[in-house]
Amino acid sequence: MRRLLVGNTVCGTNRTPDKAAGLVARGMIWRETPRHVTRPVDIIFTMVSDDTALRAVHEGPDGILAGLRHGQIVVDMSTVGPETVAELAERIESRGAHMVSAPVSGSVPAAAEGSLVILAGGPFDAVTAIEPLLYRLGRQVAYVGTRTQALTLKLAMNVALANQVLAFSEALMLAERAGIDPAQAASVMVDSPIGSPALQVRAPMALHLPHRAWFDMRAMRKDLGLARETAAGLGMQMATATTASDAIDHAVDHGYGHRDLAGLYAALHGRAPATDTSIRSRP
Repeated sequence: MRRLLVGNTVCGTNRTPDKAAGLVARGMIWRETPRHVTRPVDIIFTMVSDDTALRAVHEGPDGILAGLRHGQIVVDMSTVGPETVAELAERIESRGAHMVSAPVSGSVPAAAEGSLVILAGGPFDAVTAIEPLLYRLGRQVAYVGTRTQALTLKLAMNVALANQVLAFSEALMLAERAGIDPAQAASVMVDSPIGSPALQVRAPMALHLPHRAWFDMRAMRKDLGLARETAAGLGMQMATATTASDAIDHAVDHGYGHRDLAGLYAALHGRAPATDTSIRSRP
């Protein structure tokens, strides 16, 4: 979000104030509540961890809804359930404002570099109005259609990501069991046709798991649950999402909840979470 500070007046808040200290140091105007953030601005961005947190920042006497006025645009960049967003959008629109869903795909470095892929859904005119700001955060802004469609595509992408990392982890274990050096096996796989950008990033992380996650397993477990719920509502089952969920449940139950998705490799090995905070190699 610090990329929005250039050339704009930005007000903000965080339920954990220490997490906003860096933005305040760069010029963000601190406000105590979401309501105080909302009142003086034209566009409100939210990005929180789950449905409960999204409702919390919108509802109550200090929430966004309490400060909302006609013509404002609320842009939620969280990965949450489509039904939750549909409910909030109805309440936002009843106040004469607009809501856009804009979940993102990309890692921590991508966010810092402004190279995220942003999936936008909602009223076309509202998306068009905020597009210049979205391009400060991402290299690609894809207008998907409705808010529900944008969120569903993000959940679908995370199903694919989880399964890529799980399949790579099991494949690497197979190579290792056969006596092949895992670093060599990982290098060959990443340089082969199966070496997707996601695997290029996470292969070295699997071998030397950093303490700080780019995308932790608790968040992925939440997203896979949302994907399965969404699929059920559309009359379909997702066998691979179920398989990935089982593997991630196992990892979380064995202490990997705060660790990156790349920790599936170590968790499948039955290793206790290490305290290594370095990444010794990255492509």
